[in-house]
Amino acid sequence: MAADLSKYRNIGIFAHVDAGKTTTTERILKLTGKIHKIGEVHDGESTMDFMDQEAERGITIQSAATTCEWDGHRLNVIDTPGHVDFTIEVYRSLKVLDGGVGVFCGSGGVEPQSETNWRYANESEVSRIIFVNKLDRIGADFFRVVKQVEDVLGAHPLVMVLPIGIEDDFIGCVDLLTRKAWVWDNEEDTMEFRIEEPPADMADQIEEYREMLVETALEQDDDLMGKYLDGEEPSIEDLQKCIRKGTLTMDFFPTYCGSAFKDKGVQMILDAVVAYLPSPTEVKPQPEVDEEGNETGEYAIVSTDGPLRALAFKIMDDRFGALTFIRIYSGTLNKGDTVLNTFTGKTERVGRMVEMHADDRNELSSAQAGDIIAIVGMKDVQTGHTLCDPKHPATLEPMVFPDPVISIAISPIDKASTEKMGIAIGKMIKEDPSFRVETDQESGETIIKGMGELHLDIKVDILKRTHGVEVTVGAPQVAYRETITKRIEDSYTHKKQSGGSGQFGKIEYIIEPGEPGSGFEFESTVTGGSVPREFWSAVEAGFKKMKERGVLAGFPCLDFKVTLFDGAFHAVDSSAVAFELAAMAAYRQSMPTAGPQLMEPIMKVDVYTPEDHVGDVIGDLNRRRGMIKSQDATPTGVRINGEVPLSEMFGYIGSLRTMTSGRGQFSMEFLQYNPCPRNVAEEVIKETKEREEAKKK
Repeated sequence: MAADLSKYRNIGIFAHVDAGKTTTTERILKLTGKIHKIGEVHDGESTMDFMDQEAERGITIQSAATTCEWDGHRLNVIDTPGHVDFTIEVYRSLKVLDGGVGVFCGSGGVEPQSETNWRYANESEVSRIIFVNKLDRIGADFFRVVKQVEDVLGAHPLVMVLPIGIEDDFIGCVDLLTRKAWVWDNEEDTMEFRIEEPPADMADQIEEYREMLVETALEQDDDLMGKYLDGEEPSIEDLQKCIRKGTLTMDFFPTYCGSAFKDKGVQMILDAVVAYLPSPTEVKPQPEVDEEGNETGEYAIVSTDGPLRALAFKIMDDRFGALTFIRIYSGTLNKGDTVLNTFTGKTERVGRMVEMHADDRNELSSAQAGDIIAIVGMKDVQTGHTLCDPKHPATLEPMVFPDPVISIAISPIDKASTEKMGIAIGKMIKEDPSFRVETDQESGETIIKGMGELHLDIKVDILKRTHGVEVTVGAPQVAYRETITKRIEDSYTHKKQSGGSGQFGKIEYIIEPGEPGSGFEFESTVTGGSVPREFWSAVEAGFKKMKERGVLAGFPCLDFKVTLFDGAFHAVDSSAVAFELAAMAAYRQSMPTAGPQLMEPIMKVDVYTPEDHVGDVIGDLNRRRGMIKSQDATPTGVRINGEVPLSEMFGYIGSLRTMTSGRGQFSMEFLQYNPCPRNVAEEVIKETKEREEAKKK
């Protein structure tokens, strides 16, 4: 029997590091009766963070999916990481969610990372409600955070509740719709609350904010607005309908407050999730795409009647085996069904299906559209693959993952670890598509690549602890690139004669710099058949192969265009291979004369520092060749935005903590590749050559 999809809510909890996402998720589980003893993140015991690394660092690295019930509705909650090196996790979770709860810290406010996550959520068109947490903290200020949401995120927060008291005196919230106060003041049983009349001295503030709430909500319905302007007070049901409508279209974001740690205000969040966030049928259906990734115009409409469409959005290895988390968009899935993976073209049989509760699981015999479940033991499925009905194949939107910007060499300590490391790394690549691994052919070293120092740090940690592989770690290497600055016109003839048929191919070509970010482009303007059309792709392939090794220091070459405009061929001796070899030699011949230039990754860096240390921090960023873009005073310190080359940012957290007596924080994300200054480029080229020499020995 098909469940009522209008009673489903697939939601994600996302926010900046330390805003209290995991604690909020914990409270939701506690309130919905899923856990009886509450684990605290700062004791390293939360239920959702079950990896050693999570408990120890107090951060969520993997998003955990869990299911619970509230008010007759079924909530699938996905806890996502806040740290910038794991935004890929956030991005992936957003793909499969219908709504979200954005958590902000009452004293820290809108942090740099919240902006990235908020931007991702806007791009994925996910409706959200806002929870301003930690109002019991020193320096907390609900209204300041609301203002920051407007100014920094450019969003429209719809204030639904007002806090009663602040910091140590924070005891509850006034619900503006009902004008009733929810008070949690029982220290013994923090779950207990009572609903009463609000404090008399808040009456004016309540009316002022309620009026703003009503006016904003009624903009969603012209008839109700007309009646309201004629003096007719709208009913609470009508207001809720309007708020729901505006939330679904992202015109505004209902905003709540509380303290998850002290158990205050989380019930109101759950009520809001049920009241205002969309069910699976109310969001835009996922577009289906063809093999090239272009939309076909078909959609995976959320319904149990359609053919099966599901997206694998996360792979996890836990003590029970490999888990593939999937979101089912349409159709039903039963134990024992055979599904097609459109990426690999292979079918797999679904053995065990489970519903996750953080670290526990319930076995399922079937699941349907709207569900988020895990399948045990799938072989070739990776993140972003579509699983579907073999009779009606379709691909859901492919996921795009950023290229890594940093790499380190690792090598196992002894022979025994070598094999173990291979298996472990294989598993880790499946779990995290932004983590790449390659083997250096000459030295035999294993190179791991990722999104930042912390990202790779944690990978090495997981190797040691989860997989028991001890490795030695080399110095971090930056992923430089190369490009060219001059236009060159040149020709190359490849000929080889050795008894019987030989090889012959002549090409005349232009190599020129492309627009930044354009990658590699190839065009043929040959007319009159001097190079037959069937050899054009061979010429392109030759250049493509070579562009992976630049002429300066062997880094991949970006942003240049090759135009083939003339050449010659021989009726017997010409072949695709001859033209490919001609192109490869042409690259080696012409690139060194086209003004080759080394490019380095530039990071967008966001530093937060107490006011007394601003001078030191800015001076230090300047020494790191940074460009300061802006600095903004916040109530608790100063936020500095800058752009700094990645190579200068190694070990930055240590220096920042030393300069700011441990109070500074920073986050960074990849921005773009810029030309390297000459002295830096010379140094990098010299080091690279020395490394190559050392490997040969």
